[in-house]
Amino acid sequence: MAQQNTTSREGGLVPIKVLLQDRNYLWFSAAILFIAEIFVNVLVIEKVKYTEIDWKAYMQEVEGVVNGSYNYMQLKGDTGPLVYPAGFVYIFMALYYATDRGVNIKLAQYIFMGLYLMTILVVFRIYIRTKKTPPYVFFFMCCASYRIHSIFVLRLFNDPVAMYFLYVAVALFMDRRWTVGCMFFSLAVSIKMNILLFAPGLLLLLLTEYGFWLTIPMLAICGLIQLGLAWPFLLENPEGYLLRSFELSRQFFFKWTVNWRFLPEEIFLNRHFQLTLLALHIIVLFLFVVHRWNRRNGGIFALLKTPSIPDRSVLTPNYIVGTLFASNFIGMVFSRTLHYQFYVWYFHTLPYLLWSTDYPDVFRLLILGVIEMCWNTYPSTSLSSGALHACHLLILLGLWLNKEDLRRVAVRQTTAGTTKDE
Repeated sequence: MAQQNTTSREGGLVPIKVLLQDRNYLWFSAAILFIAEIFVNVLVIEKVKYTEIDWKAYMQEVEGVVNGSYNYMQLKGDTGPLVYPAGFVYIFMALYYATDRGVNIKLAQYIFMGLYLMTILVVFRIYIRTKKTPPYVFFFMCCASYRIHSIFVLRLFNDPVAMYFLYVAVALFMDRRWTVGCMFFSLAVSIKMNILLFAPGLLLLLLTEYGFWLTIPMLAICGLIQLGLAWPFLLENPEGYLLRSFELSRQFFFKWTVNWRFLPEEIFLNRHFQLTLLALHIIVLFLFVVHRWNRRNGGIFALLKTPSIPDRSVLTPNYIVGTLFASNFIGMVFSRTLHYQFYVWYFHTLPYLLWSTDYPDVFRLLILGVIEMCWNTYPSTSLSSGALHACHLLILLGLWLNKEDLRRVAVRQTTAGTTKDE
């Protein structure tokens, strides 16, 4: 029987079970689902009513620049002042012109459909390269999510634009093309600052690749791109640009929160609650850096030294992707609020993170399903937001207890002890 199965795989048609479970056939699932996504997106655009939320405001904000104003304190739309960096302005200004000053909504939807297809192509490349998940998981990452399709082609938010550039950067980092990758990473940050949640993981990777001194030029590349994009606005009103484009003190409305609905509004708006979340974010990041991500002997301070060839050899595609995705996820767990469009910040990373845990596949899929249900509950409820936190904490715990990481830490400690005795 075993011989018959082998023969059928090598000389005949590949069984469906193999196509769904064998990671060598990830490309096949990706190809089928990419074609399916074309039809799904067209169907959504043509059959589901477009809902205006932020698109009109985006067009009003960039129209101020089109009319000659580079003062961020004067740029605003119906939803309030412009609160995104300069990269957002340039990209949505291009969309402004392409869609007849934002009036041609249908064309804008098809442009965002193209963005969606480019995004999943890059995401597919990341998953095929890492082989972290079985092929059938791609279905749950594509056609099964109504909310994600809505964010792209029915709402036209800026979040997917930023995430596309981020995933391109991740793909480049996997190829160890750090300079170009940092350029795309900085472009992503220039569209929306949520990309900074990936920054702690990226900093760790750069230190592992280059050490302290050679990491500085890489960070300078990111900074120079931000400076170059913002230059016209900085010349006009530097203080206004810095205050508005990276407005860290911005308050969010309780009515839109997906993750903290079970709290009283006064606690949600309380400054001490927000500072507590920030402190927890920093503490958990520090613990993961010290005890899970840092693969160099000598602890966190060893990252400041020039890395050896064995130190750099740990930068496998899975290590790079896992560190970046987990860094962003930790930020999501302790976010002071999550709005519905923020789902795209981590949606395509969730399968990778879940298959980085030791949970059974059924439990992983259950968590994915509950998360999808929570993000599709509108308006959010105490139950949906509580369930979302429960899923987040289960994933975080699974990442922390991952046996592969625990074995790696044990080996590192043993090696360090042996070196010290010698």
